[in-house]
Amino acid sequence: MGAHHPRHAVPETRRMQRIALVVIAPIAIVTLAAMVWLWPAEGIPVPEQRGSAEQVAGQVTAIDREECPEQLPDEVNGCGTATVRVTEGADKGQDVEVPLPNGTGAPEVAEDDSVVMIETASPDGESYTIVDHQRSTGLWVLMAAFTLALVAFGRWRGLTALAGLAVTFALLLFFVVPAILAGEPPLLVAIVGSCAIMLTVLYLTHGFGLSTTVAVLGTLISLTLTGLLSAATVAALHLTGVTDDISASVGITQGVNTQGLLLAGIVIGSLGVLDDVTVTQAATVTELARANPSYRFGQLYRAGSRVGRSHIASVVNTIILAYAGSSLPLLILIVANNDSFGAVVTDQIIAQEIVRSVVATLGLIAAVPLTTALAALTFRKDP
Repeated sequence: MGAHHPRHAVPETRRMQRIALVVIAPIAIVTLAAMVWLWPAEGIPVPEQRGSAEQVAGQVTAIDREECPEQLPDEVNGCGTATVRVTEGADKGQDVEVPLPNGTGAPEVAEDDSVVMIETASPDGESYTIVDHQRSTGLWVLMAAFTLALVAFGRWRGLTALAGLAVTFALLLFFVVPAILAGEPPLLVAIVGSCAIMLTVLYLTHGFGLSTTVAVLGTLISLTLTGLLSAATVAALHLTGVTDDISASVGITQGVNTQGLLLAGIVIGSLGVLDDVTVTQAATVTELARANPSYRFGQLYRAGSRVGRSHIASVVNTIILAYAGSSLPLLILIVANNDSFGAVVTDQIIAQEIVRSVVATLGLIAAVPLTTALAALTFRKDP
């Protein structure tokens, strides 16, 4: 019976496409104008003076181990020295002798390892210390494998997804971060940057159609709700955004509003999950309308909501695990130093992660009925 329905049974008419363009065009214009207004005139701020320690690349050519006079508390490489050939800079080709690194987090080195050293001045001349491994080659191999797998499976969609990923990184590195460093409000910058990412990536990845436009509108409304809710929650719980040395250093040395930076992180982090949910809901309702052209608004909404509820149930767990995984060392440290469960939960570090998870989840919950209703309204059969 379904074979007798023509392709134009889906009500994606020219009139609806014009309406979608009329709705999206002002949003795109406002986003572009906001980006021009917030764009730092001088680009990324560069410190006037660099630190005294300069990083130098090298390769370990030999290791001379010796017996330790006493047991090291955090032994990694033992005692002795390593001969490292400098591979860049003014001393390129020169062999230098450096002590083997030890202590918590010290890199474990072996012959032929590519390492990163810092050069410091001392009364006896220049000295070098191994601080890390070079990872550029390994990262390039990993990125090549990722690209090949994505293109092999996704084909044309895989290529557009890679282009969308490049746009996301470009906007974050050349707009969001420089604008925040230039002193613009982090939350405003995050919202504008998220809108630019959303408009570019969704249409680039999924094409300019009604289904994508519905997903864009659903994402925009949910993202705005997430931003307002996060601002109210952070203010009510008196969260400062300073939970470790890195956030404190950003606030002190760069003059960035750390509370605003926390809000910006919540908004940008929520966008990645929001567009997944909204695109899925819009595509689900679109396929339902194609399979059942006689469905009206109520039928499309109820059927799409059933899919959305299942999706939300799995995505919520994903959000919680993602935040818990990124903060696992801090969780271990706080739990180890506190006997009371209440003290652990109300600690600012844990409270901040709870706020991230809950606010992002509330935004997702709002995204499902909003996007489903918009899609059902768009693809319904007129009575």
